Amino acid sequence: MNDKSSIRKKELEEALNKKYKQYLPDIGPGLVEWLFKEHYERPGLDIKIRKIISVAVLAALGNQTKPQLRLNISDALDAGASKEELAEAIWQIGIYAGMPAAINGLNTALQVFNEEAS
Repeated sequence: MNDKSSIRKKELEEALNKKYKQYLPDIGPGLVEWLFKEHYERPGLDIKIRKIISVAVLAALGNQTKPQLRLNISDALDAGASKEELAEAIWQIGIYAGMPAAINGLNTALQVFNEEAS
Protein backbone atom coordinates (compact mmCIF):
# COMPACT_ATOMS: atom_id res chain seq x y z
CA MET A 1 0.00 0.00 0.00
CA ASN A 2 1.51 3.34 -1.01
CA ASP A 3 1.37 6.59 0.96
CA LYS A 4 -1.46 8.14 -1.08
CA SER A 5 -3.56 5.03 -0.66
CA SER A 6 -2.84 4.94 3.08
CA ILE A 7 -3.87 8.58 3.41
CA ARG A 8 -7.13 7.96 1.51
CA LYS A 9 -7.95 4.97 3.72
CA LYS A 10 -7.27 7.03 6.86
CA GLU A 11 -9.48 9.82 5.52
CA LEU A 12 -12.25 7.30 4.82
CA GLU A 13 -11.97 5.91 8.33
CA GLU A 14 -12.11 9.41 9.83
CA ALA A 15 -15.10 10.44 7.68
CA LEU A 16 -17.02 7.31 8.67
CA ASN A 17 -16.22 7.87 12.35
CA LYS A 18 -17.24 11.51 12.21
CA LYS A 19 -20.59 10.76 10.63
CA TYR A 20 -21.62 7.49 12.31
CA LYS A 21 -19.56 7.08 15.49
CA GLN A 22 -22.44 8.03 17.80
CA TYR A 23 -24.35 4.94 16.72
CA LEU A 24 -21.61 2.70 15.32
CA PRO A 25 -18.42 3.40 17.32
CA ASP A 26 -16.17 1.02 15.38
CA ILE A 27 -17.50 1.57 11.87
CA GLY A 28 -14.39 3.38 10.58
CA PRO A 29 -11.68 0.98 11.61
CA GLY A 30 -13.99 -2.02 11.25
CA LEU A 31 -15.03 -1.33 7.67
CA VAL A 32 -11.58 -0.20 6.52
CA GLU A 33 -9.92 -3.24 8.13
CA TRP A 34 -12.39 -5.68 6.59
CA LEU A 35 -12.48 -4.07 3.16
CA PHE A 36 -8.81 -3.36 2.60
CA LYS A 37 -7.23 -6.18 4.59
CA GLU A 38 -9.54 -9.17 4.53
CA HIS A 39 -11.47 -8.62 1.32
CA TYR A 40 -9.01 -7.03 -1.11
CA GLU A 41 -6.12 -9.26 -0.05
CA ARG A 42 -7.95 -12.53 -0.75
CA PRO A 43 -6.21 -14.94 -3.14
CA GLY A 44 -7.44 -15.52 -6.66
CA LEU A 45 -7.27 -12.04 -8.18
CA ASP A 46 -4.52 -9.47 -7.99
CA ILE A 47 -5.26 -6.04 -6.55
CA LYS A 48 -5.24 -4.33 -9.95
CA ILE A 49 -8.00 -6.60 -11.28
CA ARG A 50 -10.00 -6.26 -8.05
CA LYS A 51 -9.82 -2.48 -8.30
CA ILE A 52 -10.86 -2.45 -11.97
CA ILE A 53 -13.85 -4.64 -11.08
CA SER A 54 -14.72 -2.31 -8.19
CA VAL A 55 -14.58 0.72 -10.48
CA ALA A 56 -16.87 -0.95 -13.03
CA VAL A 57 -19.42 -2.01 -10.41
CA LEU A 58 -19.46 1.37 -8.68
CA ALA A 59 -19.93 3.12 -12.02
CA ALA A 60 -22.79 0.74 -12.83
CA LEU A 61 -24.50 1.60 -9.55
CA GLY A 62 -24.72 5.22 -10.63
CA ASN A 63 -24.01 8.64 -9.20
CA GLN A 64 -25.00 7.72 -5.64
CA THR A 65 -21.63 5.94 -5.40
CA LYS A 66 -19.54 8.82 -6.76
CA PRO A 67 -17.39 9.27 -3.60
CA GLN A 68 -16.58 5.55 -3.55
CA LEU A 69 -15.99 5.54 -7.31
CA ARG A 70 -13.50 8.41 -7.00
CA LEU A 71 -11.61 6.60 -4.24
CA ASN A 72 -11.50 3.35 -6.19
CA ILE A 73 -10.37 5.04 -9.42
CA SER A 74 -7.45 6.57 -7.51
CA ASP A 75 -6.68 3.26 -5.84
CA ALA A 76 -6.86 1.43 -9.18
CA LEU A 77 -4.35 3.84 -10.69
CA ASP A 78 -2.10 3.29 -7.67
CA ALA A 79 -2.47 -0.48 -8.16
CA GLY A 80 -1.15 -0.21 -11.72
CA ALA A 81 -4.31 0.12 -13.79
CA SER A 82 -3.94 2.46 -16.74
CA LYS A 83 -6.37 5.25 -17.51
CA GLU A 84 -7.26 3.42 -20.70
CA GLU A 85 -8.08 0.20 -18.81
CA LEU A 86 -10.31 2.09 -16.41
CA ALA A 87 -12.06 3.97 -19.21
CA GLU A 88 -12.69 0.68 -21.06
CA ALA A 89 -14.04 -1.00 -17.92
CA ILE A 90 -16.40 1.90 -17.29
CA TRP A 91 -17.48 2.01 -20.94
CA GLN A 92 -18.17 -1.74 -20.86
CA ILE A 93 -20.80 -1.33 -18.13
CA GLY A 94 -22.90 0.82 -20.46
CA ILE A 95 -24.17 -2.33 -22.17
CA TYR A 96 -25.67 -3.66 -18.93
CA ALA A 97 -26.12 -0.64 -16.67
CA GLY A 98 -27.07 1.90 -19.31
CA MET A 99 -25.23 4.65 -21.14
CA PRO A 100 -26.03 7.33 -18.54
CA ALA A 101 -24.20 5.30 -15.88
CA ALA A 102 -21.24 4.80 -18.24
CA ILE A 103 -21.06 8.50 -19.19
CA ASN A 104 -21.33 9.59 -15.55
CA GLY A 105 -18.62 7.08 -14.62
CA LEU A 106 -16.38 8.36 -17.41
CA ASN A 107 -16.95 11.95 -16.28
CA THR A 108 -15.92 10.99 -12.75
CA ALA A 109 -12.86 9.18 -14.09
CA LEU A 110 -11.83 12.25 -16.11
CA GLN A 111 -12.11 14.40 -12.99
CA VAL A 112 -9.88 12.00 -11.04
CA PHE A 113 -7.39 11.71 -13.94
CA ASN A 114 -7.11 15.50 -14.11
CA GLU A 115 -6.70 15.84 -10.34
CA GLU A 116 -4.03 13.12 -10.28
CA ALA A 117 -2.15 14.89 -13.09
CA SER A 118 -1.99 18.20 -11.22
